[in-house]
Amino acid sequence: MAYLAGTPAGYVELEAQAAGSVEIVHLGLLPRFLGQGLGGHLLTVALEEAWRLPDTTRVWVHIDTLDHPSALANYSARGMQRYRERTRQCDIPEQSPGPWPGAQVTAH
Repeated sequence: MAYLAGTPAGYVELEAQAAGSVEIVHLGLLPRFLGQGLGGHLLTVALEEAWRLPDTTRVWVHIDTLDHPSALANYSARGMQRYRERTRQCDIPEQSPGPWPGAQVTAH
């Protein structure tokens, strides 16, 4: 978790995988913390932590057009290189489908 003045600002999740690979599974900031340079700092810390894991030989991440427009530049600025690029289409609903089954919905 990333905190700014005690307030949660973002998070990162790493996953150690086979053959020394570590994936940055999630990396994100809450909207009010965008544009302050925190994403670069959070990524730097994530990469440092990933390389500290035993037997790490590669750190990688998937990005796509739904990521922040600065994401690719952020990864590149920290030495990550594009491995593969592919194009695919998927339908994204305009509205969330709602809570998952069993979620408690409360009226305000």
